[in-house]
Amino acid sequence: MTGEERSSKKKFAIIRVVITLVFLAILSYIAFTFISGRGFNFDWITGLIFPNEQVEVADELSFNVGRGRVFADLDDSVAAAGSLGIQVINLDGTEVLRESFTMNSPAIISRNGRAVAFDIGGTEARIFDNNEIITSVTANGPIISASINPEGWFTIDSQEGEGYRGTTSVYNENGSLIYRVSLSSGYILSSAISFDNMSLAILNLTDFGSRITFYHGLDKESDDGSFEYDDDLILDIRFLDSGDLLAITTESIMLIDQHELFRNTIFNFSDMRIGGYAISDDFIALQLLDFGIGHRGKLVLIDIEGNISGERITDRELVSMSLRDDILSVMLGDGLILLNRNLNIISLSGDIPSAAGVSHILALRDGLTLIAGDRFAIIVK
Repeated sequence: MTGEERSSKKKFAIIRVVITLVFLAILSYIAFTFISGRGFNFDWITGLIFPNEQVEVADELSFNVGRGRVFADLDDSVAAAGSLGIQVINLDGTEVLRESFTMNSPAIISRNGRAVAFDIGGTEARIFDNNEIITSVTANGPIISASINPEGWFTIDSQEGEGYRGTTSVYNENGSLIYRVSLSSGYILSSAISFDNMSLAILNLTDFGSRITFYHGLDKESDDGSFEYDDDLILDIRFLDSGDLLAITTESIMLIDQHELFRNTIFNFSDMRIGGYAISDDFIALQLLDFGIGHRGKLVLIDIEGNISGERITDRELVSMSLRDDILSVMLGDGLILLNRNLNIISLSGDIPSAAGVSHILALRDGLTLIAGDRFAIIVK
């Protein structure tokens, strides 16, 4: 036997060993799955044969806004709010806006390139875009929450007076006050303004559950009806371009007709508990957990009609998740994964900071994701 033949035989032997080890690993995983009762993770199996693409650091952004940093997507830039104020940085790392004001509990929301930064429990808010501060708002009482619609109209919810008295103020895209309404009872949680700027919905907590009160026309003090919900708690509301109001509860997702006050439950998950959610214009991502100890559960992506687009079983801790269009960025306890609309892995962690140091992630355009902690903020792709 020649040396070349011996070398070729040795290579085939190594290949056979590798293939054998791979199949043994797959068989061991399947056996473990059956014994433990866990769901199959087919991405893990295919990843042994066809390794997933690794995310890479695209840029590092330097935000100097103090403590409690939170972030928002402004399409071509990222906005940060912290204890010292706000800062906007383009995706190429260039600072384009900075505003100093003190916040004890910073919060920020954004929509279509415009953002509202506000101090929860304080009285100050700033509305801005990539280029300028559009307006400043000083509430008459502690700010509870804020919202913004695609047209740039925004609401500020605050507590004014004694007890549970709350006030919602509606401003147009130029920052002018258009409408203000006060509730005599029930603690205001949030509000939303419709796409056509003609309807306001206010979510408040009652002694029996949740209530959504509607105001049409924004030209009178009296309301146009309310939707009472005593089954469980409504966590969040958002108007859709259809005019219906999307409501996320602790057990379901509903669409509410703002005129007929009729609800249509499009997705029910009462057999599980909600761990987190994220909303884009067309999809809703849910983290649903089994009742019991641990992180076992699943990720579900549904469209706004309640159809399941993707479902993925997981038993790992979820640190943060963010949804942009139909790309879901998820920071788990052992790293970042990017998922498509079927919740199949697009890419997963490469050489990036560990999840232990991450407090926020933010899905950006073109599949980019911002990963941020107390001392760093990087964009990965």
